[in-house]
Amino acid sequence: MIRFLCLLLGISVSVIAFTKPNPVPVLVEAQWLKEHQADKDLVILQTNFIRLDFEREHIAGARFLWPDWLAAHSPEGNFNAPGIEAANRVLQSLGINKESHVVLVFTKADITVTARMFLTLEHLGLYGQVSLLNGGLEAWKYFGFEVIAGASPVVKNGNFTAAYQQLLVDKNYVQNALLKKDKLVVDARLKRFYDGDPTGNPRDGHITGALNLPFPDLIDSFTCIKPIAELQVYFDKVNTDKHKEMIGYCFIGQTASVVYLAGRLLGYPMRIYDGSLQEWSRLPELPMEKSKQ
Repeated sequence: MIRFLCLLLGISVSVIAFTKPNPVPVLVEAQWLKEHQADKDLVILQTNFIRLDFEREHIAGARFLWPDWLAAHSPEGNFNAPGIEAANRVLQSLGINKESHVVLVFTKADITVTARMFLTLEHLGLYGQVSLLNGGLEAWKYFGFEVIAGASPVVKNGNFTAAYQQLLVDKNYVQNALLKKDKLVVDARLKRFYDGDPTGNPRDGHITGALNLPFPDLIDSFTCIKPIAELQVYFDKVNTDKHKEMIGYCFIGQTASVVYLAGRLLGYPMRIYDGSLQEWSRLPELPMEKSKQ
């Protein structure tokens, strides 16, 4: 019998360059969301790649969030952060206000793209105001809570105004971080790719000096974020100092967002290198290496 091991674990928030007086939990559980579903300031966003999937089933009151609205592809690369004007149009059309608490709901096993939405919303100025439903829509359904069909609800435009918080950083930031004792660069990909297995990029291996923290280690078989004690074991392998900033990367800046999410849950200062190896591997002057076998 399927059993979700998703527990409400609490949160310790690290301040980067900004703060919220009363930050919300990084993770919420299905029971919590059920109890707070009608809260005045709560905004539920369900990510689906296709609108038809959202219209087939979603949590009552949830609004449809197409990931490309906040992480569009371009000739410069995949999963780009939106410009401020575009971000304002999207977030305000979703009814997000300055005081909103946003809860993100992923569907099936699509936790990585929704973790990227978590990161992007915090980068746009909602730091400390965003939660992820642990286990996503499947956890909600498992506990017997209702899903409905139909279009995304029409809502009044919100008053939130986006402002970049520099949580998505560029290659220059990473180069500088590699020289700093108070910063650490981590590769969120599987170890075999970190070691140097072919990926289709111009160069294989990892950023020279980066450590490996594979994102799948942080997720259990039910697509829940693992309990804090287990997460800490994985993070301790690369960083035992919660004052040391961690900059994650992967192939395109998507799966590393799970490391960002887990790091936020544990209380680390976190950022993500947006270009990731899609960019870095194409610039021969930037150092890469393979693990010694």
